[in-house]
Amino acid sequence: MNMLQSPICELLEIRYPVLQGGMAWIADGKLAAAVSEGGGLGIISAMNANASWLREQIREAKSRTSKPFGVNIMLMSPFADDVAQVVVEEQVPVVTTGAGNPSKYMSMWKSAGIRVIPVVASVALARMMEKHGADAVIAEGGESGGHIGEAATMPLVPQVADAVHIPVIAAGGIGDGRGLAAALMLGACGVQMGTRFLVAKECGVHPVYKEKVLKAKDIDTIVTGRRLGHACRGLKNAFSREYAKKEWLPETSMEELEAFGVGSLRKAAVEGNEKEGSFLCGQIAGLVTREQPAAEILQQVCEEAEALLKGASQWVNG
Repeated sequence: MNMLQSPICELLEIRYPVLQGGMAWIADGKLAAAVSEGGGLGIISAMNANASWLREQIREAKSRTSKPFGVNIMLMSPFADDVAQVVVEEQVPVVTTGAGNPSKYMSMWKSAGIRVIPVVASVALARMMEKHGADAVIAEGGESGGHIGEAATMPLVPQVADAVHIPVIAAGGIGDGRGLAAALMLGACGVQMGTRFLVAKECGVHPVYKEKVLKAKDIDTIVTGRRLGHACRGLKNAFSREYAKKEWLPETSMEELEAFGVGSLRKAAVEGNEKEGSFLCGQIAGLVTREQPAAEILQQVCEEAEALLKGASQWVNG
């Protein structure tokens, strides 16, 4: 019996206070269903895909689990309007959002009974999202894989928790029970993990990608893209090193830089192309050492956190 009690479990009707990150080209209906079936909240990434692809993935998840799951909508996607409508039509219980402001869709989603949880990288954005009716926010620190903000998780989470009255979910640099316990102590009601679920047995990412994450050490990630205004964290490889070199050369135009990165995530996640692929991954990679079923990951993380929290009195005298 799970003893961790969190308002986020009640809000989302899940057993464990753990969300799976919406990773583009990776978080599909199969992975989301496995995480939800295991007691967390699985999330399908709508990424830059069109409405029919997303509908297919939602139905795939529904065929594998009757438990709640979510869809992550990247608001910069050219299909954002269409996928925003699909989640209503398919009665998806939860939507998380990234790369923009979801307020234009908020009333449509809310009237459909969808729980809306935007990803935020600052206190100002968290406050704005609360004002627009968000049910919770995901405060994501720069330790995470993929697109990142400036603030780290440890200073960001308590400041966001102090600034809003809705539940806060911590993300970025969390991959085990210690991270979950720490997040709860910082004022969060739960966590979102991406990198740890990259190596879930049910994750269909290319085996080369999984292997690279499993072999990664603590200092094996790099941030690129700051010059373009969308910093991104991934594993060090031929592609990311070349990008980092080109990024600040005066002769490299913004257009060239943008073009250099096009399709690189797909090359990593789908093709396993070690040289030209962008293997997005968080700083937590060094802690991720084996492939496990999603349900086992969830149980292990929460049991570790529970044991730590129960033993926390050892640090307090009297």
